[in-house]
Amino acid sequence: MTVIYPGKFRNQLTAQAILDRVVGQRDAHMVVLNRYRFNEQHSCKDLTDLIEKLDGQPKDLVKELSHHVSDEARHAYWLGDLLYELEAEIGTPPGMSYISEFEQLLDYNGANDKEDIVIDGITAINVTEKRGCEYFAAHIRALKKAEQTPENIKIRETIEKIMPEEVEHVKWGNRKLAQIAKSSPENRAKVEQAKRKYAAIEQAALEYSMDILAGAEVRRLDHLRKIVETLPIWQRPQYLAEHFGNAIFNGQLQKTRFEFAQKAWQKDPNAFFEKFVPMFFADNLKNK
Repeated sequence: MTVIYPGKFRNQLTAQAILDRVVGQRDAHMVVLNRYRFNEQHSCKDLTDLIEKLDGQPKDLVKELSHHVSDEARHAYWLGDLLYELEAEIGTPPGMSYISEFEQLLDYNGANDKEDIVIDGITAINVTEKRGCEYFAAHIRALKKAEQTPENIKIRETIEKIMPEEVEHVKWGNRKLAQIAKSSPENRAKVEQAKRKYAAIEQAALEYSMDILAGAEVRRLDHLRKIVETLPIWQRPQYLAEHFGNAIFNGQLQKTRFEFAQKAWQKDPNAFFEKFVPMFFADNLKNK
């Protein structure tokens, strides 16, 4: 079966490069931790929605998903307690939301029966869990390289508690998809198609949530094109029509740009012109 790994941000920045920068800037570090908390909290809702769609069948899957909800809730309260102890914000994180972007890009229209719902649901969970593992692993490595302050140690220990369970979630999803794929040639084709589709959706969600620089609208449209190419031909026009507007006419994107520019100006007007403006128009993000 095809194995798909999370892609780099704008095909340039790895999770490690991003987290190495984040841990040295406390404000940004607290925002990232709060995003983790928010995503873990929100995933409980998404998992619950899937459980309710399944309506009790298959029983073993409903049971396993219920355990998954418990794990995610525990991760959310660990991170919430951590942020509370660090006197950081625990409200809705500022800026674009990865999990919200992922949700609005989801496509369950092709799921006509219980089996299709299971394939789509598990694949969607699996791609986001892989991204979570990538970022948690990079975060732990970044913290080990950083100054060993009590705060950094406390943050690392919290993420290290979460990481093994997230790895198990990925392994669980891989096993489930492999079992379904082995059940018939038709299901194998469905699993392969779902993997391509949700990998494209997940990468687009990452890019949508992080890319606020000049030209982001064009790049968003390109990611939308890549998603559409994974769909059956008869589903493409509807999906494109539903998501085209959000890709290029996005009010939250403009609001986030303004807020970042305002903060950069208030912090240091000289740096605003010397660093922020050139970065905003830069094609290459490396070493910025």
